[in-house]
Amino acid sequence: MPRRGKNYRRMVEQIDRTQNYGSEIGLALLKKTSFARFDETVEVAVNLGVNPRHADQMVRGAVVYPHGLGKPVRVAVFAKGEKAAEAREAGADFVGGDDLVARIKDEGWLDFDKAVATPDMMGLVGRIGRILGPRGLMPNPKVGTVTFDVQRAVQEMKAGRVEFRVDKAGIVHAPIGKKSFEESALRGNLIALIETLMRLKPSTAKGIYMKQVTLTSTMGPGIRLDVPSLQAEAGF
Repeated sequence: MPRRGKNYRRMVEQIDRTQNYGSEIGLALLKKTSFARFDETVEVAVNLGVNPRHADQMVRGAVVYPHGLGKPVRVAVFAKGEKAAEAREAGADFVGGDDLVARIKDEGWLDFDKAVATPDMMGLVGRIGRILGPRGLMPNPKVGTVTFDVQRAVQEMKAGRVEFRVDKAGIVHAPIGKKSFEESALRGNLIALIETLMRLKPSTAKGIYMKQVTLTSTMGPGIRLDVPSLQAEAGF
């Protein structure tokens, strides 16, 4: 196992690994123990008591953060006619139909971060599913990216909409902002994520649903947060 750098080890010493911190103290500690010289991404890992191998326990969704993610998001929209015009007015970076699909299929063009499609375009978009799917770019009705309300979808993505999906180990990983954010902004985004996950709790999930929440920056050590207090802040 590779040995951690001295900066990392020095920061770990400031964290009590036996303690679960409240959100305010945890975020303050994250700022204190961050040593990278770039503006790190702040991420959260939520360990859920679900079995993703069962379709009725798959936790998947999206959250619109009140304070965004601190970076521009390039949105491509597959639409035609009035819906294409609506997408452009909403601020979509790329809008098209056959031409957009051909560009992706023939040229390997993928210079966008999110994709939206109207339902009538999904037959066309399905032709490039093998290209978009592995990169997390395939529009999906379960997370609201296949919709006729393209204006809302584009605006939400531009504002900091994040899609998530529980992995095979039962963990949801999601960014909540940048290290440069005010602690209050990171906390607001964190609580929005916790609230969304709680609302998506499968009815078939037994036992403890939200087992552990860990906060970390790109290069920094993990900080365990107190789950009951987070749930209370989220209104559960």
